[in-house]
Amino acid sequence: MTMTPDHHNTPQGLTTDQARTRLAEDGPNEVAQGTRRTVWRRLADMLRQPMFALLVAAALLYVLLGDLTEGLTLSVFVLAVLVLSFYQEGKSEAAIEALRQLTQAQARVLRDGQTQLIPASEVVAGDCLLLSEGDRVAADGWLLQANNLQMDESLLTGESVAVDKSPLEPQPGGSGSPMPKPLPQACVHGGTFVVRGSGQVLVTATGMRSQIGQIGLSLGQVQEADTPLQQQTARLVKVLAILVAVLCVVMVLTLVWRTGQWVPALLSGIALAMAILPEEYSVVLTLFPAMGARRLTREGVLTRHINAIETLGAISVLCTDKTGTLTQNRMTVTALAVPPMAGSAEPGEVLQWRTPALGTSPSASPNPDTPLEAAFHPLIEHAILASAPTPFDPMETAFHAMGQHHLNAADRAFGEGQLVQTYALSPSLKAMSHVWQFEPDDPHVVSAKGAPEAIMDLCHLSPDARQHWLARVADMAAQGLRVLAVAHGRFDGQSYPDTPHDFDFEWLGLIGLTDPLRPEIPQAIADCQSAGIQVIVITGDFPATAREIARQAGLPEGETLTGDVLEGLDDAALRERLRRVTVCARISPHQKLRIVQALQAQGQVVAMTGDGVNDAPALKAAHVGITMGERGTDVAREAADLVLVDDNFASIVRGIRLGRRIFGNLQKSMQYIFAIHIPIAGMALVPMLMGWPPLMLPLHVALLELVIDPTCAIAFENEPEQAHMMQSPPRNIQTSLLGSQEILQSLALGLCLFICVGLSFAWAQQGGSNALSLEQTRSMVFITLLTGNAVLYLSSRTRTPGWKAIWQRPNWTAYALLASAGALVLLAIYWPWLSAILQFAPLPLPYLGLALGWGLLSLPAAMGVKSVLIHFFRSAPAQKS
Repeated sequence: MTMTPDHHNTPQGLTTDQARTRLAEDGPNEVAQGTRRTVWRRLADMLRQPMFALLVAAALLYVLLGDLTEGLTLSVFVLAVLVLSFYQEGKSEAAIEALRQLTQAQARVLRDGQTQLIPASEVVAGDCLLLSEGDRVAADGWLLQANNLQMDESLLTGESVAVDKSPLEPQPGGSGSPMPKPLPQACVHGGTFVVRGSGQVLVTATGMRSQIGQIGLSLGQVQEADTPLQQQTARLVKVLAILVAVLCVVMVLTLVWRTGQWVPALLSGIALAMAILPEEYSVVLTLFPAMGARRLTREGVLTRHINAIETLGAISVLCTDKTGTLTQNRMTVTALAVPPMAGSAEPGEVLQWRTPALGTSPSASPNPDTPLEAAFHPLIEHAILASAPTPFDPMETAFHAMGQHHLNAADRAFGEGQLVQTYALSPSLKAMSHVWQFEPDDPHVVSAKGAPEAIMDLCHLSPDARQHWLARVADMAAQGLRVLAVAHGRFDGQSYPDTPHDFDFEWLGLIGLTDPLRPEIPQAIADCQSAGIQVIVITGDFPATAREIARQAGLPEGETLTGDVLEGLDDAALRERLRRVTVCARISPHQKLRIVQALQAQGQVVAMTGDGVNDAPALKAAHVGITMGERGTDVAREAADLVLVDDNFASIVRGIRLGRRIFGNLQKSMQYIFAIHIPIAGMALVPMLMGWPPLMLPLHVALLELVIDPTCAIAFENEPEQAHMMQSPPRNIQTSLLGSQEILQSLALGLCLFICVGLSFAWAQQGGSNALSLEQTRSMVFITLLTGNAVLYLSSRTRTPGWKAIWQRPNWTAYALLASAGALVLLAIYWPWLSAILQFAPLPLPYLGLALGWGLLSLPAAMGVKSVLIHFFRSAPAQKS
């Protein structure tokens, strides 16, 4: 064990001016990352996509034909589609970059003699870093002070075992002598994690000069793999691309055989490929998660891994902490219990102190002016001495606040004592102990606080005394109090024992703390229950305390599983037990992993909250790991998918609601894309089969892309949530995004629109010599198709039958896009210069009305077919059973 210098005698650190100068000289403390894609790189990536390659090929063929006007026009459309794609990609990348900025690491440093929290990128050589459990080290450096410090250096060494660290040896020959090269145990490296203890580090290298920078690793940027949905959709598009390629080759060869002309046949084949291939899938699968992550940020949830967006709406079990997540994390001491005789823990009358507010209301504020008798002073004094000198933990802050109000300034808790040894909380002993030196000739003062059972073990209480005080603990816990015990002792000498069990402790008593429930929690719990989500409270607190908080939160009655009982269950028994459990109490962090794995073995989609170093395995194993922004450690943040800015359970529920909305809108968009390509493909394919002049040229497919891309991406991404969305059970993540029901429904809606387009074409061609020209027929068919496109959007807005649903919760962004698309097509038809280039011709008003009418006819047809299909799929399971 390493002796820690006087906590009052700390380095002053750099001044602000010195730090600013060194930052300007050395640059930011960042490892070189892959630069963002340049415009040319993005352009090259887009041209590798089949749709853009086909557009460019068609433009070149027009030029080869000598039709420079059509070639240039198509090139303009290619440019317009590129601009639109650049805009959508830019929004996605901007959203992800904003999230990276929000989740960048922080570092605590000493500057101007004060502790400051700064971005890790601003750490400079010469800074004094302050490390504590769970921190990620911001830069390379030498240890000036270390207190039970253990580091996880697996990132650099590959070794998973934590490494003990010790500070630099005193410099021989005085401060003027050169600093010798430190031993490895006195060095820390950027990117490693503090597993245990605390320390102070003199920064020696930052950025690319650090060891991790020289190796070339990049920690600041998470490289995301393709999500399951992206992989699934990529396979679908690949299959479609192969089928389209075969079909187009056959059709081109057929046209060449009929006409003997290669170039027109190639143009028709390109138009067919562009009409069938749903290249918009890649757009929506990129845009929706990125914009969804940005929306989550507005709800107080930061997304570290975009993949979690897919899973968020499918969560079926939500495992949550109690302290600070369900409660307000504003601990206040509200009850004390001490033995009637100092130093004796044997059964007898217990002296108790309670605030008048205790028991009146879960959110009542205790009265700090309630008098405190002298018999309780040692209890508070040693609770403070067993806490951090500068408290961060809410309970330790409450002890300090209690002492400042009730203890004298001359008490040792506020003196100039020297903290010479600490024993941290561990899985085997849920208590922490501090050894203090106040006067050189006096014995050391040892103070301990922690779980009552652990302090009872340290004090070696008799069985009768243990049962007596456990009964007091149960009484306090039943009132929803967090209960800790406190003990004290004395020690002579400088050779400190390896474990606090070797000290001679005396029992001082119990402290009960109140942490009021957040007012929004009952409604959030009710939302989870209506959404079919099981909520399990997992806490290290007493079962009675956890049950009382669960009752206040509105959780249903269920079993309580304790850590001791869990240890005795095998995996099968644990899986079965968890079906009935609502509270897990006295749970150690390593047991959270077993709970997650048991729930996953049931087929559940599990979200787990955690904030400590030891929570990382459970957070990583869960489908969605959630950590805390205010009290979460860097280790937990690295393992988690989401970070709660305000540590609030209600934010998780809002995130689940938004996750369901994102997935629902994504599914609507995918169905829309599938459906709209059916009439477009039909318009390209049927004339080729029948030997008619082509209705759909590459120019027109490019024009349609300017309509379809904003609709499937921007319009559906802005779609408001469905009514009663949180009244349906979670979706099964094993089912595909486009299952048989969705494909059949999209196919039916697309065929309805195709039939209406066909009727419009037939009407335009009736009358023999009075039939419309090819250009006017094309205009009529396009107006019908664009009107049907608006109808298809409206019918895709809801998954339930009925007319009212398509008009509820208006989406003004979509309406504006559809109106703009209509105006664009009318301009293309009725502006002579543009209509000549696009091979359109103005329609007489009666035919314009008919074209609009045929398009609108698809609405009742689509809603009727949709209603029949929904009723069919609802009745099918009942018939099977």
